[in-house]
Amino acid sequence: MQLHIHMSSSGLGHWIKKYSPYQLRYWRVTYVPVPEGAIAPNLYMSTKDSVEVGEPFDYKVAFKNVSEVPFDSLKVKVIVTDRNNLPHIIPVARKRPIPSFGNPNDTLQIGAKINSSSLPGLNTMYIEANPDNDQLEQYHFNNFAFRNVYVKPDSLNPLLDVTFDGVHILNQDIVSSKPDILIKLKDEAKWMIVDDTSLVTLHVKYPNGSLRRFYFNNDTLKFTPAGQAPNTDNTATINFEPYFVQDGQYELIVTGRDKSNNEAGAIEYRVAFRVFNKPMISNMLNYPNPFTTSTAFVFTITGTEVPQNIKIEIMTITGKIVREITKDELGALRIGRNITEFKWNGTDQYGQKLANGIYLYRVVTNLKGKALDKFTESGEKTDQYFNKGYGKMYLMR
Repeated sequence: MQLHIHMSSSGLGHWIKKYSPYQLRYWRVTYVPVPEGAIAPNLYMSTKDSVEVGEPFDYKVAFKNVSEVPFDSLKVKVIVTDRNNLPHIIPVARKRPIPSFGNPNDTLQIGAKINSSSLPGLNTMYIEANPDNDQLEQYHFNNFAFRNVYVKPDSLNPLLDVTFDGVHILNQDIVSSKPDILIKLKDEAKWMIVDDTSLVTLHVKYPNGSLRRFYFNNDTLKFTPAGQAPNTDNTATINFEPYFVQDGQYELIVTGRDKSNNEAGAIEYRVAFRVFNKPMISNMLNYPNPFTTSTAFVFTITGTEVPQNIKIEIMTITGKIVREITKDELGALRIGRNITEFKWNGTDQYGQKLANGIYLYRVVTNLKGKALDKFTESGEKTDQYFNKGYGKMYLMR
């Protein structure tokens, strides 16, 4: 309220001479009215008192003009005090003007949408309307409110999964010199989206002992972030497509963490693998041998690509072919160690059961018009099961 007083007298000199008190002829009081508002949680207040880490918290409360004077555009202050007693000032844009009491728009929802990613634990929300004497108001004691909100922290480690050409390899396995390495980093926190390349680091140790880190700045290493929040399948994928020119043993080293800095493991993921650029195929053993119901084939392929044509010919000891197993029947093949999905059940080309006894088999390969050379591991003793490229199996029913 602004107060103005106007006074009139018959003269100061006369008052001094007579020692009489100052005589006012009249009083006139004028004022400019100012608005009055109040926080009104009974009209509206966000009721959610706990959220998952990363989940936006829409903190709002009603503010009502309870006077006959409108408010100008309203300034709002929001402060979040975290579990460490550190204040976080949340920027809030000015709200619309509020008309006088009784108007349909005399109440306004004030507040802010708060990102809880960096606020795990118990937090205290403070909201104040018309702070810092932004505009004149009758009273201010009823312009603020407090609320506690608990943000559930993310304490679980993310999961890191690594495959070479779709397979989880063993240590020292042989892989293609041009492998398609797929790395998946999955986090259970559906609001803390795995969308940052800094969450994954990748190194390769080369046969000469040098260690190289790969960055996400070329086509060799590509990062695909997880989808938008909330995402129950919060998984980022990393495609690593190197070319290992040198033969020898390499080592892949991968580390991963989530947005809450939980590591994917106590130590980094490490796997050693070997590369042979020349296309070769090892002796193809059948397992089990002898067999009664079925047997699969185990072998190793080196190089960069699987032969276009590969088949297994099964024959009697007299050389008569009784069964040809084609590449399509063998199932998906890859560079490295293979155990065929196909299992031969001891029947001929027409599905008739063969008699018990000894059968021979050989492998026929073709890659760009050439048969593959034989691959032999150092210390391998599979040749004892082969005679001039022919293997021997025993069928016992």
